[in-house]
Amino acid sequence: MTPLRQRMLEDMGIRNLALNTQSSYLQQIRAFSKHFGQSPDILGPEEIRTWQVYLLNDRKLTPKSIGIAVAALRFMYKVTLKRDWAVEEIPLPKQPRKLPVILSRDEVVRFLECVGSMKHRTILMVAYAGGLRITEATRLKVSDIDSQRMVLRIDQGKGQIDRCVMLSPLLLDMLRNWWKVSHPDTWLFPGATPDRPITRGAVEDACAKAHRMCGIRKPITPHSLRHAFATHLLESGTDVRTIQLLLGHRSLATTARYLRVATSTVCATTSPFDLLPHPPQPSPPSSPPEHF
Repeated sequence: MTPLRQRMLEDMGIRNLALNTQSSYLQQIRAFSKHFGQSPDILGPEEIRTWQVYLLNDRKLTPKSIGIAVAALRFMYKVTLKRDWAVEEIPLPKQPRKLPVILSRDEVVRFLECVGSMKHRTILMVAYAGGLRITEATRLKVSDIDSQRMVLRIDQGKGQIDRCVMLSPLLLDMLRNWWKVSHPDTWLFPGATPDRPITRGAVEDACAKAHRMCGIRKPITPHSLRHAFATHLLESGTDVRTIQLLLGHRSLATTARYLRVATSTVCATTSPFDLLPHPPQPSPPSSPPEHF
């Protein structure tokens, strides 16, 4: 391990960055250094610009992926290398604001019914019932189920934040059925070996298979169930602040985007077209020309 890599690891550890973030940053810096065949400490703004152009035009990466590369470079040059040039001038690509595609309640049922494995179906039901990220669902422990208080404890979710979500009585029955069948010890959904949780990839593969079988044209990933959870709560009258706490969002603005897809806010508003006193009527189709 090079001294620069070791120091960057220490800097990230001091700031308690998530392990996934640390791994991603190191991967980005390694790719940047390999592209130029030189150590990053002798590269500068011009090489960074060239790298970004390469990622955009040659690698065809999305703005989100380029943003991760920029975040890694900013951290290394500002924190670890302490460069005196303005690191903030490394351009961060503007992220497109896309609305999530929302499954209806009937579509959620239809999709879950097509999940063949009891383990995969149960974990996806947990994701919907509690609005969990897939990594949060895969890392649930048996001890995280509090049937006395009827809550699920989410230990160190995104941003290393603990939170609790509601434990549906119906979900509790299904979790008890799952426990009777599998008898998990530590991890609620163990992977290939009992000492490790199920992998995210295994759940994503099961989700993709069920998506093909259910015939729903909308895109479906495990995260789609989290989007559906938030939107369905909003449509049933739950306030945005409560949904923010359940989802574990730091910013209320992140949660508020569901206002733009909830039928209770979008469809409940009367279009001005319906208020016109005498709306124009569609013209009848013209008669086909006579040929004789």
